[in-house]
Amino acid sequence: MVFGVKSLSVVEAMLACASTATLMYFGNGLNPVWPLMWVAPLPVLWFATRRGKWSAALVAGIASLAGALTYREYFRVLGLPAVAWLGFFGVAAVVFALVVVLFRALLLRNRAASAVLAFPAAWVTFEYVRNLLWPHGSGGSLAYSQLHFLPFLQLASLTGPWGMTFVLMLFPAGLAAAWQLRKEERRPSRVLLFTVGTVGAVLIFGAVRLALTQPGPEVRVALVASDAQGNENVATAGADTQKLVQAYVTSLRVLDGAALQNVRAIVLPEKLGQVTDADVAQVDAILQKLADETGATVLAGFDHQSGTVAYNQVRLYEPGAAVRSYNKEHLLPPFELKFTPGKELVLLQHNAWGVEICKDMDFTNPSRQYGREGAGLMLVPAWDFNLDRAWHGHIAVMRGVEDGFSVSRAAKDGFLTVSDNRGKILEETRSDSAPFAMMIATVPAGHSWTVFQVMGDWFAWIAMALLILTIVRLWT
Repeated sequence: MVFGVKSLSVVEAMLACASTATLMYFGNGLNPVWPLMWVAPLPVLWFATRRGKWSAALVAGIASLAGALTYREYFRVLGLPAVAWLGFFGVAAVVFALVVVLFRALLLRNRAASAVLAFPAAWVTFEYVRNLLWPHGSGGSLAYSQLHFLPFLQLASLTGPWGMTFVLMLFPAGLAAAWQLRKEERRPSRVLLFTVGTVGAVLIFGAVRLALTQPGPEVRVALVASDAQGNENVATAGADTQKLVQAYVTSLRVLDGAALQNVRAIVLPEKLGQVTDADVAQVDAILQKLADETGATVLAGFDHQSGTVAYNQVRLYEPGAAVRSYNKEHLLPPFELKFTPGKELVLLQHNAWGVEICKDMDFTNPSRQYGREGAGLMLVPAWDFNLDRAWHGHIAVMRGVEDGFSVSRAAKDGFLTVSDNRGKILEETRSDSAPFAMMIATVPAGHSWTVFQVMGDWFAWIAMALLILTIVRLWT
C-alpha cells in the first residue's frame, strides 16, 4: 500500500513537472504561444496542494529550469557559456520553487485569498528587483510573452510590465486555490469570482483603450536596413564606413520621388560603421545632404571614437540644421563595454519625437522620461541577432504602450517595425528581405497620457507590500 502511494506520488510529480515545463517552454521565449503562459504554473500548483513542501519545491524548480531551455539556443548564439544560462535561470528556478511553496503554505493554512495574491506578488517582486540589478532591465519579464494579446497589453499603460505579470500569475493561482477549496468542500466561488473578475476588468479596459484612436498628426517615416555586412561586422572608420553610408543613401534614391514625398523621418540601423573625430565630417556631409534634399530628419547609428572616449551613437541630420547626436544609455555586456553610456534625452520637432537606441528600450527608462516630455513618436536605430528578431525587436512595442508614443524601429538582423501607442504593429518587414530592405509607413505621432509615465513603478511597490502582508499572514 505504501509502495502504491509512493508510486502515485512519483507519477503525479512527473506529470506536473512535465506539463508545466512544456507549457513554459512554448508559452514563453523568443516566439511564445501566449495563451499557454496563462495556465503554465497550474500543474505545479495543483501538485503542491497534494504533496509535501519539499516535493513541491523540487517539482517547481525542475519545471521552471526545464521550461527555460527555450532560451538555450539564444544564449548559444550570443556566445554565452552554458553556465551563464544555468546561473540566470537557476536563480529564477529557485525563486519559482519558493513562490510555489509560499502559495502552498498559505492555502493549507486556510489563507486562500493571501495565497492567491502571494503567488503573483512574489514573482513581480522578483522581476522588479532583477530589473534593477542586472544589465538587461525588464528583458526577462513574463509580460513580454503577451505582446500579441492586445487587450491585455493595454494594462501596461497603467502599471508597466509589473501589472501584466501580476495578472498573468494571478489567474493560475486563483484556479488552483479554487480547486483545492472545492476538494475540501469549501465554497470556491469568491476566489473564482475575484480571479475571473480581475482578468475580465483588465480586458474590458484594454478593449476600450484599443477602441480609442491615438491623438495628433500622422507622420510618414522611411526605415532602411541591410544585413549584407553579416551579424558581427561594423564597417571600419574612413572609406569603408563612407562607402556603406553612401550605399544606404543610393538605395533610397532608387525610390521615385512620389515614394519619398512627405517622408519626415528616415531611420537607419545602429552601428553601421566606425567614425572618428578625424573622419566624421565626411559621413556627416553625405547624410546631411540627404536630409536637405528630402526635407526629412535622418538618423544613423555609429561607433564613434571621440578622443579617448567611445560612444554607441546616433547622429541626427535635420534639414538646414547643425548635426546633433544621442549616445546609447543602456549598453549590452560584454559586447559594448568599451562604450561610455549617454545620459541625455534628445527631442526633435518641438519635443514631439524622441530618440533611443536598441537596448535602451529593454528598460522602462529613458522611455518614461520621453513620455513625460510629451513625445508621440520614438525613432529607434537598432541591431538584433536574427534569432531574437520577434522577441527583442518587439519589446519596444510595450514601451510605446506604457508611455504613450508610437515606435519606428529599424534593425539590422531583425525587423523594420512601426507600431502605434496601443501596441498595434502597423507595418513590418524583415531586414534580410532585400539587400537594402526598405519600408515606408504612415504612423500616428500624437502623445497619449498614461498613468505609468506619471507614476512609474507604483504597481511593483504595491506587489512588494502585498508580498510582505501575505507572509505575515503565515503567522497570524
